[in-house]
Amino acid sequence: MDVVAEIDGIEHAQKDAASVTSEGEALEERIAGVELRRPPTHADERGTLTEIYDLRWGFTDDELVYVYHVTIRPGQLRGWVVHREQNDRLFAYAGVLKIVLYDARPDAPTHGRLNVFHLGGHDRALLSIPCGVYHAVCNVGADEGAFVNLPSRPYQHDDPDKYRLPRDNDVIPYRL
Repeated sequence: MDVVAEIDGIEHAQKDAASVTSEGEALEERIAGVELRRPPTHADERGTLTEIYDLRWGFTDDELVYVYHVTIRPGQLRGWVVHREQNDRLFAYAGVLKIVLYDARPDAPTHGRLNVFHLGGHDRALLSIPCGVYHAVCNVGADEGAFVNLPSRPYQHDDPDKYRLPRDNDVIPYRL
């Protein structure tokens, strides 16, 4: 292996910090209550099958009461949103989705912490998002992205538990 002793401009470059262990596990500490489950995808000549949710996993204590499907066009964003009463469980399975979480719960041990996940067709996963945690989903891929949400309570059409912030705001220290 060749080692370059001198590189023009290296003093102006910023060295990357470690982001994963040698086993590929993320070093970033998760927001309290956020869980990630990567169920296996089974493939054969017909296509693929991925389990989305099974009560036996013990992934959450929340009941399965409501499910909906969301698509996101390339370059588009859904968020920032937060709920006061509802926990979300997003199953990302298509496209390349950047999912950013911000813990806005003043009493949480992870208050003010950000988590960033890149999930979708390349890395299907179920992500739990507790109430009080802002979240945004941005399609950073070239194809349509999609996820299924399995929230902890049905959508209340006459009184939605959904609060929004604009993309750029003074609450969340992250720019999408």
